[in-house]
Amino acid sequence: MERDGHCIHVSDLRKQYGQLYAVDSVSFNVEYGSVFGFLGPNGAGKTTTIRILTTLIHPSSGEVRIFGKDIVKHAREIKKRIGVVLQEPSFEANLTVEKALDLYGILWGVPGERRRDRARELLEAFDLQDFKGKKNDELSIGQRRRVQVAREFMHDMDLLFLDEPTVGLDPAARRQLLDYVKKQVHGGLTVFFTTHIMDEAEYLCNEIAIINKGRLIARDTPAGLKQRYGRIKAVEIKIKDSPVQSVMHIIRPIAAGGLVEIPAEDTIRISSTDAQDMLVRIIESFARNSVQIESVSVSPPTLEEVFLTVVGND
Repeated sequence: MERDGHCIHVSDLRKQYGQLYAVDSVSFNVEYGSVFGFLGPNGAGKTTTIRILTTLIHPSSGEVRIFGKDIVKHAREIKKRIGVVLQEPSFEANLTVEKALDLYGILWGVPGERRRDRARELLEAFDLQDFKGKKNDELSIGQRRRVQVAREFMHDMDLLFLDEPTVGLDPAARRQLLDYVKKQVHGGLTVFFTTHIMDEAEYLCNEIAIINKGRLIARDTPAGLKQRYGRIKAVEIKIKDSPVQSVMHIIRPIAAGGLVEIPAEDTIRISSTDAQDMLVRIIESFARNSVQIESVSVSPPTLEEVFLTVVGND
């Protein structure tokens, strides 16, 4: 497989519906063998962009190249080398899990023995062995989603689009899926990934782009985004031998303008752009009032806080 340039190249992409631009002047590149996170609130333009990149709809203008090939002129060739898991549920109701995987392999022309080996591997990797004889319409929403993602790996591909792949999954199943994707990326797969769960994006993505109102408003590594936009920090103070409520009259005037939370009876958490300055003032005030502190911690901003800041400022 040739690997000249970028796996995905998007330049000045637009998709117009009447007077509305669902995607407006979007540009980015996705490197081979990486996970590219594409984040944004509902209605931001994520789904429209994915539908263009997966050849389901044509762009109004701009340039999109996948594997160095024009997305419109070489759509059929590109489709043979990509996998797609969209948000919408998709399953074969009357087939067992095992037969659904086998059918998908047949549709992609995977030879018999290799198809059976791949199905066995995926049943184990996605913890589906106990359900392999069940029909898909007998499964829970989370189990169906695992089958939907697993079957995409029945065929070899160079690029995989995962649109909210963990919807309906419990935390253990989510991590299992993400770890399997990571393993495939280490083997050379490129992944275009959307999610509303910021922890997933931080765990999986090499680079993240944030889209809002059809426009790309930020793009960097997870660490880079937090460094550039993460002005908000959180201070957590644990009080010794006293409930937090007994000292709130001291804290409130100092923490005005910050987000104040009480995660435990003896603990207060303050999130603010001036968190460290607030901490110094609180410690000084506690000392004057003979309030003893058991522990103090300052946390860096989370990706979720960065996301809310970037989208809120747009």
